[in-house]
Amino acid sequence: MRIFATTPIHVGSAELARRQSRYDELCPDWIRITLRDLDPDAPGSLETAADIRESEERVVEVLRAVPSGYDAVLADCILDPGGPEFAAESEVRVLGLLRMSFGWEVCTGRRPGAVARNQAIADELADRVASYGWADSFSGVEVLGLGVEAIAVGNQWDEAAAGAVDRLGKTGAVTVINGCSAVELPPREVAGGARLVDPTALALRLLATGEAR
Repeated sequence: MRIFATTPIHVGSAELARRQSRYDELCPDWIRITLRDLDPDAPGSLETAADIRESEERVVEVLRAVPSGYDAVLADCILDPGGPEFAAESEVRVLGLLRMSFGWEVCTGRRPGAVARNQAIADELADRVASYGWADSFSGVEVLGLGVEAIAVGNQWDEAAAGAVDRLGKTGAVTVINGCSAVELPPREVAGGARLVDPTALALRLLATGEAR
């Protein structure tokens, strides 16, 4: 299975290589993700609602123009740019990291929460969950207050997330979706009795199981 993917922001060559390597490690040998960067004039981070809207427009534009030979397209973004509307119109299969990971948690009887880097991303994530019809199964989003540079520094993100996961765990959340697709999380539980879930790793495990041959 060949998947064409794009980043939601312009990340540069080093970060693109890190993200590509992460996909290579997470995918079985029968699934191959080819990740491209958005152009340099695209947003370099998602800090405001306007940034998110511009990112969404650019991501959908890129994915609409997927080169031939790919079986599916994917946004390297927990916000599933374009959402159900783009998935419905696309001539190529559209995969969504939030739709797959959060959907699995809901379908298995959990009521997950989430953490997000900033308020704009938190608001968009909650809106996307609602667009999928899962608002009643959502424990809410905790904002971490981190800069975009924290995405590539997993331990910094993990330390900030610990308190948020603790608070969500006390409200009844058993799992907490990490509100960024590109953060490398350590394979362990954090404080509070809830588990911080890597949405990209979970989504690709589910995809690998479904596409196994």
